[in-house]
Amino acid sequence: MKPFLMAMALWGGTHAAGAAAQDLVLINANVVNVTDGSIVEGASVIVRGGVITSIRSGAPPATPGVRTVDVGGMYVAPGLMDAHVHVQSEDQARRALLSGVTTMRGMGASHYADVGLRELGRAGHVQMPEYLAAGYHVRPPAAEEFFQDHPELGAYFGSEIRGVEAVRAMTRAIVSRGVDFVKTNATERAGLPNTDPRKQFYTEGELRAIVEVAEAAGIGVAAHAHGDAGGRAAVSAGVRSIEHGTYLSEATLTLMQEKGTYLVPTIAIVRDLTIPGGDYDNAVLNIRGRHMLPRVQETVRNAHRIGVTLVAATDTGYGPNSTTTLAHELLELVDVGLTPLEALRAATTNAAALFGMSDRVGSLDEGMEGDMIVLERNPLENIGVVQDVLMVVSDGEVIVQRGDWPGERPIS
Repeated sequence: MKPFLMAMALWGGTHAAGAAAQDLVLINANVVNVTDGSIVEGASVIVRGGVITSIRSGAPPATPGVRTVDVGGMYVAPGLMDAHVHVQSEDQARRALLSGVTTMRGMGASHYADVGLRELGRAGHVQMPEYLAAGYHVRPPAAEEFFQDHPELGAYFGSEIRGVEAVRAMTRAIVSRGVDFVKTNATERAGLPNTDPRKQFYTEGELRAIVEVAEAAGIGVAAHAHGDAGGRAAVSAGVRSIEHGTYLSEATLTLMQEKGTYLVPTIAIVRDLTIPGGDYDNAVLNIRGRHMLPRVQETVRNAHRIGVTLVAATDTGYGPNSTTTLAHELLELVDVGLTPLEALRAATTNAAALFGMSDRVGSLDEGMEGDMIVLERNPLENIGVVQDVLMVVSDGEVIVQRGDWPGERPIS
């Protein structure tokens, strides 16, 4: 149960409308088991207090005060988990939720907007996915806003965060704001026309210092890395995940498999570089994207063959002009060789393991949170159906219900 729901259950309080844990029964459902790839046909999913209490064949008797929805043989899968977003507003967060994302991991936000959104969501004031926050990136050219939030580190303003002591100081400052993990840049970015995404930013020693500070606080590190040298240094330093990984060598991927480092490749946003509109619309980035796309596809094929655990993500802010959703990343993963089940796991069980949340989200089982999506057809046969989510349920609350439905019992 999410923290704010647990608090309300314990204290009997109330909070913002639409955020309370609800009792819900979905009947006549084909339930997708992402753990073993089986389908429980004609099942009922019972959610009480925001938690799944039963998945069983047949329909239970009507219960007063419980919303019962007949899904008409459609497919119920776990809520999706986006491991790399840049969401900084309620509007963006709700747009992610409406697409079927019930848990997301932020990858950088000015003025700790992600931390603030997380707390608003936990308190029930904002209807949004559960949000894991990172605050600022630990990177050599620190954002000016970082120094506005941390004037105590003003001695570094106008210079770069370099060296073990400097990266420790910046990481400690970020950790002090209650982030869920630390984000660092092992290489330069790809999404700016004047950067070199292969260029290594930090040495293994500097990256290890970041990891040590984070681990002392009980949290992990996600390392942005396109180039192989920076990516390998980050893996050797002990980061929990590599974000993007465009140019990673087989040797680095093998090291990741040995150390249990996750790969979050974000193929779909690289494709976004190559087409007009979307999050990126720049001639230089268009040229860059056309040579990056086949390389990241090759990297993911190699990672899959070697046995690196893949996690799905968009690297988008879910803004009004964004054209990439998590469904598009699942399509990209299938295109490079994953099965539909493996792609769906990348957005559910694998993401939950990366987040350290496997005990409560990522699969549909008794005792798990009531985070679900309803799909017209079987996603294990055609992952593309995830583009058209007909119902989103978060903690047992029906967030959106699209199209015509066979019927719904009124709450008595």
